[in-house]
Amino acid sequence: MERKQIVEYLKAQGLLNDLYVIKALLNVPREEFVPESLREYAYYDRPLPIGWGQTISAIHMVAIMTEELRPRPGNKVLEVGTGSGYQAAILAEIVAKQDPNERGHVYTIERLPELAAFARKNLEKTSYIRFIDIVVGDGTLGYPDKAPYDRIIVTAAAPRVPKPLIDQLAEGGRLVIPVGDKFIQRLLTIEKRKGKLAEKWGIECAFVPLIGEYGWSED
Repeated sequence: MERKQIVEYLKAQGLLNDLYVIKALLNVPREEFVPESLREYAYYDRPLPIGWGQTISAIHMVAIMTEELRPRPGNKVLEVGTGSGYQAAILAEIVAKQDPNERGHVYTIERLPELAAFARKNLEKTSYIRFIDIVVGDGTLGYPDKAPYDRIIVTAAAPRVPKPLIDQLAEGGRLVIPVGDKFIQRLLTIEKRKGKLAEKWGIECAFVPLIGEYGWSED
């Protein structure tokens, strides 16, 4: 089974250690979150185009970012950049499905209505939609209606950390975001401890630009 093989490969590479994340990657069918024409490539460890100039992240990057985020059952999570819905499904699997006694929830924001509709379709057919709210809007503004969040993940490249996301992070919460220019970024993890921010820089990466008021402009 390709899904199991890629998980075993990532474990062997030392990129996958968290049991919650391992179980999520084994349970969520990535092939349901890529265009029909690319299903045979779903478990290739590389980004794939999903339309509208966007991509689904390589599997190793999903593993790295999710482990760095450390989602746990019962967490309320904000995702900025829904894409095809795959990362949201991984998060929902952990925070809302793995422990029936701890029903967390995922709120995910997508700026492109067509892509949000594609994600909704994918999440409906995989039954994760019941744990996820999809919002169309500017992700750099966060989603104050449901703040604060235990975890915030941004799946697009930011020139700096959007202040609204810091404001909406709960005490003791974690935020993971790629920060840099439009070509190369580094993963930044932020923890909020007693109102202060602890930062940790991680690996280099390359994401599509985060467009919005606190991100890049469209032009």
